[in-house]
Amino acid sequence: MKWRKLGRIFCAEEHFPWMRSHAANPIAAHLYGDRYRVYFNARDEANRSSVAFVEIDINDPQTILAISERPLLTPGEIGTFDDSGVSLGWIVREANAWLLYYVGWNLGVTVPWRNTIGLAVSDNGLSFSRFSRAPVLDRSEVDPFSLSYPCVLRAAGEWTMWYGSNTKTGPRESDMEHVIKRAVSPDGRRWTPTGEICIALEREGESAFARPSVLRDGNGYRMWYSFRGERYRIGYAESKDGRKWARRDQAAGIEPSAEGWDSESIEYPYVFEHGKLFMLYCGNGYGRTGFGLAVAE
Repeated sequence: MKWRKLGRIFCAEEHFPWMRSHAANPIAAHLYGDRYRVYFNARDEANRSSVAFVEIDINDPQTILAISERPLLTPGEIGTFDDSGVSLGWIVREANAWLLYYVGWNLGVTVPWRNTIGLAVSDNGLSFSRFSRAPVLDRSEVDPFSLSYPCVLRAAGEWTMWYGSNTKTGPRESDMEHVIKRAVSPDGRRWTPTGEICIALEREGESAFARPSVLRDGNGYRMWYSFRGERYRIGYAESKDGRKWARRDQAAGIEPSAEGWDSESIEYPYVFEHGKLFMLYCGNGYGRTGFGLAVAE
């Protein structure tokens, strides 16, 4: 599969006090026809992330049709698991609710952060309320250090989450080793980690895998993700059962551009179908230069 880049869609440039920089972790929600609402994270002057959105027509994605003038979800109360920021992982739409799974940032002293996974709920996708002041997937014996961006699919009465987890950490960001694991739930609210590592470090220089984006079809499961050595790239894996994965990074089909906003790194893919497969992704600086769109060919 090869991806044809359609260009940068949005970059946060001090639009509002709470949207000073970054447009990271984009997620597309279909509204009607060719119109999509793209949720993303923006940062304030204190570097804390909140949830925002823009709306686009998939046929003319660089024309912004609407933008949120206030954040949809903001950092939590001081002392809670998400008091330093909230970063998008995934959105699942039920009959009467939108479920937003996110990373709650909690800055540390001996380590840079101790993150866990939270859930917020909405009836219209325009404002979200926390399901709980506590995370729905917390640190545990299975995940003792820090958790990151979840992807959630529901099928045959069972919910599955693929998420990032540190297997090693330290006082510097470069000390961490971060893999993708799996958890299950009967209802999308109560989660049990399985301890299974789906995507592991395999090659010299690799340190982290993050932000899985999983599609299921008649042939099994496909996953796109960020992986980091010196800088982030987008990788790809396949699975028959969603548990055991074979990496096929050479088939990811997308690389940094020769110049411009996504020339240094590419990360945080979100793949969705609208006649064809599309991919939202970020470029340089973890979303500092915004997010773009690509289409599979």
